[in-house]
Amino acid sequence: MSRALLTDEDFDAVTATVLDNNPTMATEMAERIVHQALAFVGAAALHPDGRMAPSRVVDEGWHALILHTDTYAALCRRLGGFVHHYPERPDPTRFNAETVERTVALIEEAGYTVDHDLWRAPDNELVSAAAKCQHSDDKGPIVIIPKPKG
Repeated sequence: MSRALLTDEDFDAVTATVLDNNPTMATEMAERIVHQALAFVGAAALHPDGRMAPSRVVDEGWHALILHTDTYAALCRRLGGFVHHYPERPDPTRFNAETVERTVALIEEAGYTVDHDLWRAPDNELVSAAAKCQHSDDKGPIVIIPKPKG
């Protein structure tokens, strides 16, 4: 379902950005990361007060998506509001497993498929990613403007 959020051309362009930032990553892994970033943004738009945060690996896909500003803005418009990104410097003491679990549950509730291997703790990641920010739920990593009705 997340794949349907972008055209093939836009999906391939975002995947290429993930690969540019991670030259040793396999294309299949970059595609998996973009799928999960799309699912995260889609669920975040549905749950603006859901206190959600991406894993560090999924954040790599979100960063790549945001760099494609026109694609990202159009996606957010279709989803009902702009999903803002508030990065924090990585700090292993801020990792909150409950936030990741809540995020994964909200993604599944929104009807997206979760690739659980990409939602691991920073010390147990399946793949290394270039993203050097972290998100915690203390100030909220996302803000939807305008907030969806309902």
